[in-house]
Amino acid sequence: MVRHVKDATGRFPERPHYEPAELDRECERLITTFLCARHGEIRFPIDTEDLKKLIERDASDLDCYADLSGYGPDVEGLTQFLPERRPAVKISAKLTDDDRRENRLRTTLTHEYTHVRLHGYLFQMAQSQRSLFDAGDTFRTMCKRDADPLALPQTDWMEWQAGYGCGALLMPVSYVRRAVEAVLTEHGHYGAVAPHSELGGLLARRVSEGFQVSVDAARVRLMKLGLLGEAQGQALFG
Repeated sequence: MVRHVKDATGRFPERPHYEPAELDRECERLITTFLCARHGEIRFPIDTEDLKKLIERDASDLDCYADLSGYGPDVEGLTQFLPERRPAVKISAKLTDDDRRENRLRTTLTHEYTHVRLHGYLFQMAQSQRSLFDAGDTFRTMCKRDADPLALPQTDWMEWQAGYGCGALLMPVSYVRRAVEAVLTEHGHYGAVAPHSELGGLLARRVSEGFQVSVDAARVRLMKLGLLGEAQGQALFG
């Protein structure tokens, strides 16, 4: 059962606290259970259409062709927390319509899904207590073009959790570890791997190819798991 702590941002009286390992376990359970139910097997990379189906299952609506220009020129995705309804997710049509940006689309989808899954109930509780919403009000979280959906600021616990969950859904921990072990065994290397070494670059490329994410996203995930350089999984917000 998730532990709750005081919310220093003042958004809620209390917020969920997750250690990185807890998010890894929960996200792997979510995505593998979904894939088994949908396909009868677990296979990576996850199809982009499957990511959309996952959101559609748990959100009230998914719009992948949204015009988000009214929220600013750099907003690519947002989650709306609605009174008495499940959250709604909107993704910029600029991502969906550009095949060259599919990796960014995938990280944006999973980032917003983590908000839906981990944070939707908080807004429902707040709305029922009328401590956050007035009648008809909504609250939004937004993913911007100049931010990495996997590595958002530690100063906002909601964004940190969504960023970590994004990587944990697309690159589940046990499957990433297996991929890394295979590469290290192939090269007879069993010690630490520097992020920008030749072997570190190979690891990032293998994970990038195996899970359909950018090389930068793969490198961030590997560093968070402590598989490149020193362990980076311990962050200010769990």
